[in-house]
Amino acid sequence: MSLISMFLNDLNRESETTRKMLSRIPNDSYDWKPHPRSMTIRQLAGHTAELPTWITLTLTTSELDFATSPYTQPEIENTSEVMALFEKCLIDGRSELKESNESKLSELWTLRSGDEIYSVEPKSEVIKMTLNQIVHHRAQLGVFLRLLDIPIPGSYGPSADEMSFAAA
Repeated sequence: MSLISMFLNDLNRESETTRKMLSRIPNDSYDWKPHPRSMTIRQLAGHTAELPTWITLTLTTSELDFATSPYTQPEIENTSEVMALFEKCLIDGRSELKESNESKLSELWTLRSGDEIYSVEPKSEVIKMTLNQIVHHRAQLGVFLRLLDIPIPGSYGPSADEMSFAAA
């Protein structure tokens, strides 16, 4: 199996769980955050939803320089908007996961802010990191929802909210 095929399989599998998690966000909770240094649910959900676009960014460029391309948070106001953003970003992320791009995976990709270089990695590692970031931020969102007493969907099997426990 090629790396491209593996990445596409991983993206498709993880998108199912990410979709379930994003769909649980109550519309009245988008400005909530559990700690002053935490992101709001709006920021976290928006970032999680747009992460698949990093796959296309990685495969079609040689770097991201925040000094010349500052980050702009996507504008989302409710769960239907975050779901639409996620679906749009999934289409974008899948668009470059094609076998003809397999040879690009060994090329180096740089993340920087001006002269400050954060990382220089093969594109395959950046895509793997992107997929890991989707899972990581989805898990953060799960903690946020748990703190709001929102039932959590299962990720790799049923969650405690989905299981019925026999009394001990």
